Amino acid sequence: MTVDQHSFRAVLGRFASGVTVVTTRDKRNRDQGMTVSAFCSVSLDPPLVLMCIEHTASLYNHLEKATHFTANILSEGQEAIARRFAEGGASRFAGLGYERGQNGTAVLDDVLGYVECEVVGRHESGDHDIIVGEVQTAVANEGKPLLYYRGGYAQLER
Repeated sequence: MTVDQHSFRAVLGRFASGVTVVTTRDKRNRDQGMTVSAFCSVSLDPPLVLMCIEHTASLYNHLEKATHFTANILSEGQEAIARRFAEGGASRFAGLGYERGQNGTAVLDDVLGYVECEVVGRHESGDHDIIVGEVQTAVANEGKPLLYYRGGYAQLER
C-alpha cells in the first residue's frame, strides 16, 4: 500500500514538535543557520541527537561538510527568529544577539536551551539526510517552548 504525500503530511502535521535553529560555520568561517523542526534525542549514553535536513535546504551543503553544529531550542517568544531562519537570505544573523559557543558556532540569545554537537554520523534517507551529533555541551534555561503544529507555530498552554 502506498501512502500519498498529502495524507502523509496531514497525519504527521498533527505531531507537534519543538522548533530549533541549527547553526554551523561554513568553510570560510561564516555563520550559517536554519530553522529545523525535525530534531530529536537518540541516546543518553552516549548523548546523541539527530536532525533531518532536506537535500534542497539552504543549510544542506554546509551541514554536509560540517564537523560541529549547535541546535538552539527556541522559546515561545521567538517565532520571528524561527521565521527569519526558515526564509532564504544571507542576512539571517544581521542584528541578532548571539554568542560563540565552545565549538565555535552561534548560540542565540534567550533560547530555551541548546546543545553543541560534534557530527558522528550522516545517513542518506529518501530526500533528506539524517545527521547525528554527539552532544558536547548542553544548557537548559527556564521558559516555554515554541512549537510547530499543522504547518504553523504554536505555544504550549499549561
